[in-house]
Formats: sequence, structure tokens, C-alpha cells
Amino acid sequence: MQYGDFYYPIPANEPVLNYAPGSAEKKRLKEVLKELKASKIDVPMYIGNEEVRTGKLVDIRPPHEHKHVLGRFHAGEAKHVTKAINAALKAKDKWSNLSWENRANIFLKAADLIAGKYRPYMNGTTMLGQSKNAFQAEIDSACEIIDFLRFNVHYLSEIYRQQPISSPGVNNRLEYRPLEGFVFALTPFNFTAIGGNLPTSAAMCGNVVVWKCANTQVYSAQMFMRILKEAGLPDGVINLVFVDGPTAGEVIFNHPDFAGIHFTGSTGVFNRMWETIGKNMSMYKTYPRIVGETGGKDFVIAHKSADVDTVVTALARGAFEYQGQKCSAASRAYIPSNIAAQVKKKLVDEIKTMKMGTVEDFTNFVNAVIDEKSFDKLESYIKQARKRNSGAKIWVGGGCDKSQGYFIEPTIIEATDPRYVTMCEELFGPVLTVYIYDENKYEETLKLVDSTSGYALTGAVLATDRQAIETAVHKLRNAAGNFYINDKPTGAVVGQQPFGGARASGTNDKAGSALNLYRWLSARTIKETFVSPTDYRYPFLLEK
Repeated sequence: MQYGDFYYPIPANEPVLNYAPGSAEKKRLKEVLKELKASKIDVPMYIGNEEVRTGKLVDIRPPHEHKHVLGRFHAGEAKHVTKAINAALKAKDKWSNLSWENRANIFLKAADLIAGKYRPYMNGTTMLGQSKNAFQAEIDSACEIIDFLRFNVHYLSEIYRQQPISSPGVNNRLEYRPLEGFVFALTPFNFTAIGGNLPTSAAMCGNVVVWKCANTQVYSAQMFMRILKEAGLPDGVINLVFVDGPTAGEVIFNHPDFAGIHFTGSTGVFNRMWETIGKNMSMYKTYPRIVGETGGKDFVIAHKSADVDTVVTALARGAFEYQGQKCSAASRAYIPSNIAAQVKKKLVDEIKTMKMGTVEDFTNFVNAVIDEKSFDKLESYIKQARKRNSGAKIWVGGGCDKSQGYFIEPTIIEATDPRYVTMCEELFGPVLTVYIYDENKYEETLKLVDSTSGYALTGAVLATDRQAIETAVHKLRNAAGNFYINDKPTGAVVGQQPFGGARASGTNDKAGSALNLYRWLSARTIKETFVSPTDYRYPFLLEK
């Protein structure tokens, strides 16, 4: 018998290292980058207690240097997905019955390992594998994943303490069970932290997980998996497989023990999965939880009172950090006519100072887009904007070169039609489209912002006029799940800005908050009566 109410107080956000000239962290990160590039890693799938090597090898190449091979991973088949499900279900009883403090401390240890000796390795694998500069890697693969782990432990600790009231002679209590079955975590390339959070948030709640990361994120995903193992995560709790999406879906969505999906990716993929799950409902033991953060067409609208330098910086950072490959990246901007000329000049001048190239040169602000498919898609939009009578013109950038890496210059398109294709469609790259509106038609433009896109992930308003801010907050209430005032629409911090959007941008279950963790729990109410009734009759039945 053990006693004690084990509670984990709210942590502080992990400090962001600045990698300044001469700093110890900069020196160490450069050493690790050289170390990683000098070796070729062999990456197995992690299924139960096995490191599974199939011999079907896929190269891991830096997007900014696609002739270099960092290593190879072993691609799997349908049978490996089945094996991962079986390993997860085998581990389920022991894991779900493990005491909360022992579950929690595994993830807290993992956070400390990342904060310490593995920090340059998490950042280095993210930089090389996903083409992120040092700062973008630091805020993602170090700070954000550490924060996810620590804050989720705190939030879950608070949830477990939430209990119902009891009346005289009765004791009521809630127990928070994991879901009945296994959870499928399907994660994207663009954030190592998302790749870490989606499987661990469900596992932390006592669930077992089959995790499929994007092929273009394998390099950092395997590093995180190794850290979890070192932190003491039992075999089979999280199983990492490398299979294509349709293969994974065919096995998982037809399994009776499928209990939920934790997803970040495209809206189209999410819609197809939801449809498949709906059609297969009769075969499941329970209604699966469907949690997803999907696409975005994130906006910035400046009011005529906006400070020009604030607008320029919000767009320069919001649109072009990590090559615009953030779910939250500014993709469309609405600039009032009274400041448009100033914004254009200063923004173009700023973008011309941005260096582009390999992540190993720390002076580069911009690196490569993730792969050739993304490159070709973005180049096609840029070529279309260049055509005469296209209804658009390019302010700056537009250069595309994939001879050494998948490099696309930061590009700004001005559209004369607010419904021009790049104002409406998600691009996911370093391309920002600007529409200049009549400075006296602010409210009409707010309606345009709200109606142009089916997405509703992030957005920002820039103004010094407080009434203009109030109007935007009200008019754009449903246009963004994360809304920013006088700042770029990116950079949500765990514990400060819970992240997620609605409409076509997902289920808005707010990663990095208690709201998300509730989705991976199934509550059971237990009532105990101390002195039980022995007669069915109630006093109201008596007349005397």
C-alpha cells in the first residue's frame, strides 16, 4: 500500500539559448553538427522491445544539401503496423496501471535529458534533417518539446485532482482512465516538438501509442525516441513505425481496438481519415477520439493607425521564419493604402538583407524548403504570378534553385484581386501575398479577411487605435484560434498561448493545455453509499 497525493506544480518555460558569438552553446552545437554529418546513421523502427530492420532502406538527406546522406531508415509494411498494434496492446495493462508519479517522472526525466546533454543533438538533427536554423531549432526541438513534457505533467496532475462534491452519507469520486484500445499519432515534418508531443501526451494519460512520423522528420524523431527509451519508457508504450500513410490507415482504421487519433497535417488527409473512421464505426469497441490540427491560411491585417516598423517586422518574421513552413506562418496580408508605400519599401529592403543557405552557416536567416514536391509546388505559384495579366506582381524574391538544395527566395506577391489564388490557397512556403485596401474601408476588409479562407488557425491585427483593435477582435472572433495583437501570428508558447484552430484548421483541442489532455482520458464516476437504504418506499408515499 502506498500513500501520498503526488502533485506537480506549474513549471517555468524552458529558457531559450541565444547562440551568441563565443557562447558555449554555439560552440557545442557546431561540434555536434560536424559529428552528425561525419557519420551515417542506421535507423530502425521501434516496435515493442525490438529494433526492427527490414533492409528496405530510405535515404535521409538534408533539404539544403540533398546530395549528402545523413543515414538511412528501414521502411516498413502493413505487417509492421499490425506488429506495433500488438506490442502496444501487450504493454497496455502494465502501463495503465503504473502509478501516476512513475509515469510522470519518465517524461520529466526526458525533458531534463533534452535540456542537458541531448539539447545539441535534438537541435542538430532538426537543423540537418528539416533545414532549420539554430534559433528555429532551439525554440522547437529544445524549448517547446521540453515545455510540452513538463507542462503536460502539471496539467494532468491538476486534472487528476478534480473531484466531484459528496453529499452526507455518500462519497463520490472520479477516476481518469486511459482510452480502451490504442492511440494512433500521425505527426508532420515541420515541428520536432509536435512529433514529440502527439504520442507522449496520449501516453502520459496511460494510453499506448502507434506513432508514424513524416519521412522527412525521421532524423529528429529517432533521436527523441532514443531519449524516451533512456528516460525509462517501457517497451511497447510508444511504437515508432516508418510506413506510408495509406498503409498505416488501412491497418489501423480497420482494427477493433482503435481508440483515437492525434494528428497534425493537411486538412485533406484529416477529412479522409474522419470519413474512413465514420464508415468503420460498427467495428470499433468504442467511439474513437479524433483530434487534429490541420491547415491554415494565416492573415495579418494592418489598420491605418498601425506603426510601419511593427508591420514590417511582423511580416518579415511571421512570413519567412522557417521558410514559411509553420502552420501559423503569415501567408496573406492586408495593408491600408495610407502606409502601403512605406511598408513596401521597408519590407523589400529588409528581405533583401536576408541571407539564404545551409543551416551550418549561422548567418543564414532562410534555409531550404522540405523537399522537391514542396519546391515544385511553390515554384509553380511564383511562375503563375510572373505571367502578364495574372492579376499579381512580385515585389521581391521569386528566385528558385534546387541544384544543391530546395531553395526558394523569400517572395512577396501583390495581388490586385483579394481573391487571387495565393490569397486563398495554403502554400506552406516562403511566399507572402499582399492586398492593398482602401484605408477608409477597414470594417469591409475585416469581413473580407473572415470570408476569404475556410481555415481559422492564426491571425493578427496591427493598430495603435484601440477601437480598431476592439473591432477586429470582435469581427474576427471565429477567423483564428490563436489571435495576435500588434505581433506576428507565429510563436505560440506552451503554457502561454495554447495552440489550435477551428473551421478547416482542426478540432481546436489546444496542444499544450489541459484541454488536449482531456481527449485522451475516459472518466469513471464512482459513488459509494455508507449506509444503504433497505426499503424502496419514500416519505412522499405516506398520507399519515
